[in-house]
Amino acid sequence: MKTFIHDDFLLGNKTARRLYHQYSENMPIIDFHCHLSPQMIADDRQFDNLTQAWLEGDHYKWRAMRTNGINEKFCTGEASDYEKFTKWAETVPSTTGNPLYHWTHLELARYFNIYDLLSPATAAEIFKKTVDLLKTKAFSIRSLLKKVKAEVVCTTDDPSDSLEYHKKLQNAFEVKILPTWRPDNVIKTEDPLKFTAYIEKLGESADKEIKDFRTLVEVLDKRHEFFHITGARCSDHGLDRFYYSPFTESDVDKSFKKLIKGNDLSLEEAEKYKTAIMIELCRMNHKRGWAQQFHVGALRNNNSRMFRLMGPDTGWDSIGVPQDAFKMSKFLDTLDNTDQLAKTILYNLNPADNEMMLTMAGNFNDGSTAVKVQYGAAWWFLDQKNGMEKHIRDLSSLGLLRRFIGMVTDSRSFLSYPRHEYFRRILCNYVGEEVEKGTIPDEDELLKPLIVGVSWKNARDYFGFYDE
Repeated sequence: MKTFIHDDFLLGNKTARRLYHQYSENMPIIDFHCHLSPQMIADDRQFDNLTQAWLEGDHYKWRAMRTNGINEKFCTGEASDYEKFTKWAETVPSTTGNPLYHWTHLELARYFNIYDLLSPATAAEIFKKTVDLLKTKAFSIRSLLKKVKAEVVCTTDDPSDSLEYHKKLQNAFEVKILPTWRPDNVIKTEDPLKFTAYIEKLGESADKEIKDFRTLVEVLDKRHEFFHITGARCSDHGLDRFYYSPFTESDVDKSFKKLIKGNDLSLEEAEKYKTAIMIELCRMNHKRGWAQQFHVGALRNNNSRMFRLMGPDTGWDSIGVPQDAFKMSKFLDTLDNTDQLAKTILYNLNPADNEMMLTMAGNFNDGSTAVKVQYGAAWWFLDQKNGMEKHIRDLSSLGLLRRFIGMVTDSRSFLSYPRHEYFRRILCNYVGEEVEKGTIPDEDELLKPLIVGVSWKNARDYFGFYDE
């Protein structure tokens, strides 16, 4: 009997199968945005069991388990690892049609050579088999990354981070593990006490007291340079939306000083401050030749009770309202007007923004490099078959699919790399369908560079990870 995960999974036509197996399947992986722990990579951790590898920090799975009626003690609580695994196995059959079902079985197949469907009936046997495998050196974190042909992995790091584990990994591991600058904490003005505590921490990391807006920018630039020296070549900005309001430095300085005295800002003051600091951060990205990523559109921490109990990134976020196209345009134009717009990747969480984002990106592609302003991969709640197919269709219609830099894991799990395979299969199936419908020529000199480029090569060329 044919297994669920088989050689031609998701490849619905002859052309798709040829494109995937010839041109995409064996490409290396450049994962230019994830949330993996550099300390775990440096320590070459080995997981004791599949619960640790799968369920620690994975709010996708926690959210599904809660929706399935599973008590919180089996998600983030005090239940044993085996009990948590059995509750995940109980949930998996209910995820049919959800990418979690596909990801789960791809990961079992690719890492453990297990092709049985995970369910309460198979949970004990699968748990035992994976425990035995995880004890072997072939399943240490570094071995897992090499197994999937990871070439570059970009973690997500705060400007105040010492980057000690990235330093340890330099010249010690054949996979490039690079830091990514994520300065979101200097944007979060809603709680002045937390903001002030963070500013003190940031100043300590640069051995400089931050007293005003100008010294804040100087400290950030010093830390940005440190990240660059340690290998960073891109930033990431996780924003609810793009900010824009005309400002003077005097206005912004007053607002910053008001914040660090523990006072709240008005909406107008906050908008001006956020605009000003984001402009400065983006100028740093341009100065050092980085690419900058903008993840926008999430409505975070909706459940205030659970946020108080568990904190952020635990599964209480959703899709926010569409972006303000005017503010987005004015923000990007402010940078472009002085020729300080870095290579830019735009990710949206609300699918209503797809076409707007694509056409906005086109406004700022000036021919200085191929697709200087990119439309980023389908993200988070859109990171599933329907979302990816819509993303590819929209990009094909309004941009240049052949120049797309491809997929990221955006994951905290070291077993998440089959998501690249998942995307590549969906890409090849889409292109194969168009070829067989006659809308794309069946010519390998046209198709090979498209598939190889989107699978791997475009990202390698875009970021300059291997430039001196």
